[in-house]
Amino acid sequence: MPVFAVLGLIFVVILGAAGVTLIQRYTPSKEQADLSEVFKVEGNEVALFYNNELQETTGIYESGETYLPISWVNAHINKRFYWDAGEQLLVYALPDQIVYADASTMGSGGAPLLLVREDEVYLTLGLIANYTNIQISAFDADEVKRVFVTDWGNREVAAVRRDGAVRVRGGIKSPVLTNVSRGQTVTILNAMEDWSCVVTPDGFVGYIENRRLGNEETREFTGNFVEPVYESTKMDEKIVLGWHQVTNMDANQELENVAAGTGGLNVISPTWFSLTDNEGNYRSLASKEYVEKAHSMGLQVWALLDNFSSDVQTEVLLSSTSTRRKLINSLMEDVREYDLDGLNMDFEGIREEAGVHYIQFLRELSISCREEGIILSVDNYVPSASTEFYDREEQGIVADYVIIMGYDEHYAGGEPGSVASIEFVKNGIENTLKDVPKEKLVNGVPFYTRLWTETDEGVDSRALGISAAKRWIEENDVELYWQEELGQYYGELPSDDGIQYLWMEEEDSLRQKMDVIKEHDLAGVACWKLGLEDEAAWESIRWD
Repeated sequence: MPVFAVLGLIFVVILGAAGVTLIQRYTPSKEQADLSEVFKVEGNEVALFYNNELQETTGIYESGETYLPISWVNAHINKRFYWDAGEQLLVYALPDQIVYADASTMGSGGAPLLLVREDEVYLTLGLIANYTNIQISAFDADEVKRVFVTDWGNREVAAVRRDGAVRVRGGIKSPVLTNVSRGQTVTILNAMEDWSCVVTPDGFVGYIENRRLGNEETREFTGNFVEPVYESTKMDEKIVLGWHQVTNMDANQELENVAAGTGGLNVISPTWFSLTDNEGNYRSLASKEYVEKAHSMGLQVWALLDNFSSDVQTEVLLSSTSTRRKLINSLMEDVREYDLDGLNMDFEGIREEAGVHYIQFLRELSISCREEGIILSVDNYVPSASTEFYDREEQGIVADYVIIMGYDEHYAGGEPGSVASIEFVKNGIENTLKDVPKEKLVNGVPFYTRLWTETDEGVDSRALGISAAKRWIEENDVELYWQEELGQYYGELPSDDGIQYLWMEEEDSLRQKMDVIKEHDLAGVACWKLGLEDEAAWESIRWD
C-alpha cells in the first residue's frame, strides 16, 4: 500500500505541474509594453508615424505643441515649405501671395509657429495642416507622445465585437500596448490567419486576435482641405517659338531678317537678360522698338533670362529671399516698361544644391507673372537622373509652359554622334510627360548640327546651322545615307584635317520630330535658333 500511495502522490504532482504548464501556456499575458522602447522616444521627443509606419525621424513637444522637422515635411508631405537659412525666414508661396514667418511668429494658441535649432527647423502641426492635404492625429497628451500623419484615401477597417488586448506582436504572450472595447473601429494594416495588425483609435499599432473583430470593409477617408489652384496664362493656339540670340543692341535690328520666311512663328524669345552677379543684377539688351515691331508682325515677345556668367553662383544668388525679391521686382519693371508678353527662364548647369532655391524662385516669380498677366516659360534639359532636382513636376504646376531643350544629345567635348536622334527626342518627351501635362509641354528642336573631325590627336567638333551644313555637303560633294534608327541622314568625308562626320539636321529629320510632337499633342514647338535654318525647315514644323 505505501508503494501505491507514493505512486499516486507522484501522479498528482505530475498532473499538477502539467496543469500549471498548460495554464501558463494558454493564459494571455497581462504584461504592459514599455512604450518608450516601442516608440523609441524619450523626454520631449515625439514618435512620428507616416501612413502608419514608424519613422526614424522624431518630432519635438514644446510649449504645449508638437513640431515636426521641415526636412521630413519637405521630403514626404509638402515640399513648398521653404527655409531661408541666411535670413532665418520661413517662406511659403501660394498661387497669389507669399506667406512669411520667423522664430518670433506666434500661432493662435500662443506658441511659436516654428522652432529654430542648430541643425534643423521644426514646424507646428497646425501650420503643416493649414497648407497640406493630409490627416494628422496627435497623441501628445500622453506620457509617451506620438503623432500619426496619414494620406487620405481608402482604408480597410473593422469594428471590434469583443473587448480585447492589442499587443506588440501576434501571440497572447506578447506585451500589451492598449485595450480596445466593443464598438470601436480599428484600421486593418495586415490581416493574417489568426491575428491582424491594426491601428487603434488611441494611437497604437499592434496585433489583435481576429476572433475579436467584425467583418473587414473598405472605407474612404477624406478631409476638407482645399488645394490651391495655380491658374495658367495660355495661348489660344499651338506655340511655334523661335529663340533669337541677341548679344548686343545692334542685333535687335535683325528682327525682321531672322523672322522672314518663318511660317507659323507666333512667339519670339530674344536673349536679352543675363545675370551678372549674385546680388540679383542683370545685363539688359531690351528694346521697346523691337517689341513694337514684333507685335506689328503678330509675334509675342518672351524675353529670356540666363545664368551663364561665371560670376554667378545660382545656389548663392537664389538662396536669399531678399535677392529673389529684388530680381523679380526688376524683371516686372522691365515687363511693364517694354510691354513684354512673357518671360523665358534659361538656367543651365546649376548644381544640385541650387535646385530647391531655383524652384522657390520659379514659385515666387509665377505669382508676379500672374499679376501682370504674362506667360512664364522654363527651359529644361531632357530628363536624366542627374537633373531630377530641376523638379519638372513642380515646374509643371507653377509655370505656364515647360520647354524641353530636345538637343545636345552629343555635344562639344563629348563622343561624336547625333545632336538629336529620334529616340532621344521621344524619350525626352515621354519622360517629361510623366511630370508635366501635355497642355504645358513644348519640345525644342535644333536648327543646327555638328561637324565632327577625328584626328590622331582626338575628336573635335563645331556647330553648323542647317543652311551652313547644306553648303558644306554641296561644296564637298558628300553623299548622305538615311539612318532609320536615328531618323536623319549621315555622311562622312576623309580630308587633310582627318575624317569628318556629320549627322544632318534638315527638313526630313525635323518632320519626324514634329510628328512625335503632334502624336503627343504637345502645346508647341521651340526652335534654337533663328537664322540658322532654311525655308524647308519651316515647312517641316507646321502644325497644319
